[in-house]
Amino acid sequence: MQLSDFDFDLPEELIATRPAVPRSSARLLVAQGTVLSDAIVRDLPQWLEPGDRLVLNDTKVIPARLQGTRARDTAQGPMQAKIEATLLEPQPDGCWSALIKPLKKIRVGEEIVFSDDLSARLDHVTEGQGFLSFNLSGDDFDAALNAAGAMPLPPYIAAKRPADARDRDDYQTIFARNRGAVAAPTASLHFDQPLLDALVARGIEFTHVTLHVGAGTFLPVKVEDVTTHKMHAEWGQVSQSAADEINATKAAGGRVIPVGTTALRLIETAGREGQIKAWEGDTDIFIYPGFTFQIADALMTNFHLPKSTLMMLVSALMGFDEVRTIYAHAIAEKYRFFSYGDASLLMPKR
Repeated sequence: MQLSDFDFDLPEELIATRPAVPRSSARLLVAQGTVLSDAIVRDLPQWLEPGDRLVLNDTKVIPARLQGTRARDTAQGPMQAKIEATLLEPQPDGCWSALIKPLKKIRVGEEIVFSDDLSARLDHVTEGQGFLSFNLSGDDFDAALNAAGAMPLPPYIAAKRPADARDRDDYQTIFARNRGAVAAPTASLHFDQPLLDALVARGIEFTHVTLHVGAGTFLPVKVEDVTTHKMHAEWGQVSQSAADEINATKAAGGRVIPVGTTALRLIETAGREGQIKAWEGDTDIFIYPGFTFQIADALMTNFHLPKSTLMMLVSALMGFDEVRTIYAHAIAEKYRFFSYGDASLLMPKR
C-alpha cells in the first residue's frame, strides 16, 4: 500500500477559506455504498433513522497562535525580533510545547513578550519544538491567551489569509466545552441549533466524547509504504455514560455515526475489544485499508487532503475504489474542500 495510492489532483479554487453561512447550508455528498446523492447539510435528518446515534467531539479550540517579540542587547545596541508561537500541548511541568518561528531567533532562557499581560521564556528545545514557560497560569493565563491569541487556522488557509475575529466563532463548534484543541473537529462545524433541533425531532440521539485535536493532524505522511507511518498521539476521553449510550444503540440495532474522523478514531480506540468501554489517555490509532471497524457504522466528515492519513481512514471505511469515485464526483461537482469546506456522509454497505 503506497502513499501515491491516496493522491489526487485538487483544483486550488476548491479549497475553502471561509465556511458556509449559515453553517448547515454547506453541501453534503451522501455515499450509500456506491450510490451518490447531492444534498445540503440541513437535509441530514432525512438520511438518518430514528435510533441512530451521532457521536460528537466536544473539544474546544484555544486561540493558540501568538505573535510576539524577543528583545536582546547586542554590540550594535538593542535588537528585536518578531516571533510567532503556536501552542501545541501543556506539559506536566507547566510548560507548553510550541512550534516557534523562527526558532533560530530565540535562545533558551530568553523572553518573548506577546502582550502587556502575557509573556513566556523559552525553557528548552527538543526535536524542533520549543517549550515555553509562561508568566501566568490558570484563569489568568486563559484570559490573557484569549486576549492575545488568534485561532490556529490550518496551513492551507493561513497561507491564503490571516486569522481574524470571524474565525473566533467560525472555527469553533457550537457544542465546544472542553478546552485543549489546537485544530477544530471540522465536520462538527456544520452543526447549528436548527439542525440539532431537527435531528432531535427525527429521533436521532447524541453522545459527546472529547479528543483534543493536535497540530499533528496536519503533518504530512513522509514514508512511501504507508503501513510504516507513525501517527501522532492525541489525548481523548470516553466517559462511562458515553460508552453506555453507544453500547445501548448497538444493542438496539441503531447505527453509531461519529461526526468527524477525530470522534471515529477515539471510539475505535475505546472499542477495540468489540464493545466500547470508558477510556482516557493518548491515542495514536492509525486507520488504513484492512482495518476492522468495531464501533462506527458510518461517518460524517469533510473532504480531506491528498496523501493524508484521513484519506486512508475513509478508504478503510468505504473501500479504496469507492473513495476514488466519491472524490472524483466531489471535484467534478465543485464541492468545497478541507476544514471550512463541505461535508460527506459515508455509509458503507452493511
